[in-house]
Amino acid sequence: MNELSDIEIRLLHEALDDEYRSWATYDQVIADFGEVRPFINIRGAESRHIEALCGLFARYGVSLPANPWVGKVERYASLQAACEAGVTGEIANGEMYERLMGQTQRADIVTVLRNLQQASQQRHLPAFQRCAQRGAGGVGAGGARRGRGGRGPGHRHAGG
Repeated sequence: MNELSDIEIRLLHEALDDEYRSWATYDQVIADFGEVRPFINIRGAESRHIEALCGLFARYGVSLPANPWVGKVERYASLQAACEAGVTGEIANGEMYERLMGQTQRADIVTVLRNLQQASQQRHLPAFQRCAQRGAGGVGAGGARRGRGGRGPGHRHAGG
């Protein structure tokens, strides 16, 4: 059972695309508003998430796509708006990973997906919630936003 099914290949692509988009979104927020938290922290985490998924692509010999999202993500009028979008994105991310985990029984894939879901729900979501609760006034040193749907730099080794 070494070869992935078409469904498993699609789920890996969906997860990677989501991580790529998130990385690109947070990178854009940082470009627009500066080196603000939690965006700088979560962008780094997204890089690690991309790397974890890249490991699965390599293990199963699946061709790795480049990040199509760099320079093509939504931009926000304020850091507050970015933080609020991050909350919404992380909630959707948790639901996506739950759905994807139901599409395979491969322990290695389920483990990676579960780890990514836990990071999203236990670390990223609370960080964005705190950022959104602070409001526009106090976000400079701790703001956050995560546009779920993909993250990662323009190539395979940039995300995580």
